Amino acid sequence: MNRGRKFAGLVLSAMLFGTVAGGTMVGVNALSDQYRSGVLAQASNDAGATVFGENASKNDSQGSSAQQLNASSANKTAETSGSVSEIAKNAMPEVVSITNTIRYQQYGYTIFGQSGEQEAAASGSGVIIGKNDTELLIVTNNHVVEDSTALSVQFVDGKSYDAEIKGTDRDVDLAVIAIPLSSLSKETLNSISFAKYGDSDSVNVGDQVVAIGNALGYGQSVTTGIISAKNRDISTEGGTESGLLQTDAAINPGNSGGALLNMNGELIGINVAKYSDTTVEGMGYSIPSKKVKEIVEGLSQKTTRSKVSQDEKGYIGIQGKTVDSSIAEAYNMPKGIYIYKLLTGEGTDNSALQEKDIITKFDGQSVDSLEELSGLLSRYKAGEKVEVTVQRLSGKGEYQEKTVTVTLGKNSQNPMKG
Repeated sequence: MNRGRKFAGLVLSAMLFGTVAGGTMVGVNALSDQYRSGVLAQASNDAGATVFGENASKNDSQGSSAQQLNASSANKTAETSGSVSEIAKNAMPEVVSITNTIRYQQYGYTIFGQSGEQEAAASGSGVIIGKNDTELLIVTNNHVVEDSTALSVQFVDGKSYDAEIKGTDRDVDLAVIAIPLSSLSKETLNSISFAKYGDSDSVNVGDQVVAIGNALGYGQSVTTGIISAKNRDISTEGGTESGLLQTDAAINPGNSGGALLNMNGELIGINVAKYSDTTVEGMGYSIPSKKVKEIVEGLSQKTTRSKVSQDEKGYIGIQGKTVDSSIAEAYNMPKGIYIYKLLTGEGTDNSALQEKDIITKFDGQSVDSLEELSGLLSRYKAGEKVEVTVQRLSGKGEYQEKTVTVTLGKNSQNPMKG
């Protein structure tokens, strides 16, 4: 194994990544062809996770108590063994519809002669889980909100408001988005309620459940079914999801980020994916509430970040290449962003980075591609200090994880494009 890694370190520059001219300037170049095709494929409904396979796992996640921030939500919880209609009535105010606007670069010409920057919209769902002094907090899937140019949230009263990303965890496909309380009308505030967490560990196979979400982008809908299995692992386009609840309740595109409820009306999962092909139907998946509570507790403490102007935008100062799963497997190396060359910029201090490092996290958030890193940078200003996690090849030919601090600067010579 070490020999393979040493070999990868020697040949990457020449065989894998081409010339310097073929590299990508993070935060400068437009989106890749692969990304654009993904955007267009997803835009009609969900920014969705398509499942390619599944297998049983005995692993379970460890959770911690998340702060429940609104006592009034408890009053709206359905009684034990409530009917589906009763549960739906009480839970609808907890669930929201999310529209994610994505801007991408169209190269060449379509049959209509259009080119340049284009927009696409994707829909998903979210669950209101609390508030802090200034913001309403909503949990959803990371894949519902990633790469967003703008986010809009529609509540049960039909009113829509702009939202910003507060924190994401790509590895478990969860995100928390926030809306300023000051922007919400009194009518909206009076119409909503906060979800009450249930105990996903106590759920049994065969228990009845209710799923609520923005199916196909048409608005909130309700389906019901049973827990088919627990602790499932599935492979999706975004990676592997582990320890999931499996249900036969219909979970359609747009339902991602919606609520899976027990018959007490308590949140036992966040819907994430559906398995469907010509021979298999009725296999939906949900992230257990125990894991959701643990992750959301951390994400809720992060600083809510809005897009910054081009003049203020931070610059990390690297030229690199995405190491996707096929490259990682072929060259026995981690996925992430391979640093081909370190660059200078006004105020940039990236001296703690090294060429041939592979960036895997930016400010605690996992990144797998240049496009992801560029999207994160669009919310950071020049002058900010950010922790960057890299995999660095040691003298023994093994990759070791290191976290370093980088000061973002300005790229005055090449203004950034998204």
